[in-house]
Amino acid sequence: MTEEKPELSYEQARDELTDVVRRLEAGGLTLEESLTLWQRGEKLAGICEEWLEGARARLAAAMSERAEPSAEPAEGAPF
Repeated sequence: MTEEKPELSYEQARDELTDVVRRLEAGGLTLEESLTLWQRGEKLAGICEEWLEGARARLAAAMSERAEPSAEPAEGAPF
């Protein structure tokens, strides 16, 4: 099973989510419009979370690789 990449970049999803929140906070929407925006906001928040989880995993892997001592000593090493 392969992971699908979100259709939006993190920055695109974050910016659209910011706009959704701004529109909801401004008010003046019908109940149906508010629900539709809320649902879109939930989807966008999920996309952002996917990107952040991926970034956390990549960072953890990079830090793990850096922390592991090399299996073989470098040439000319005294030990």
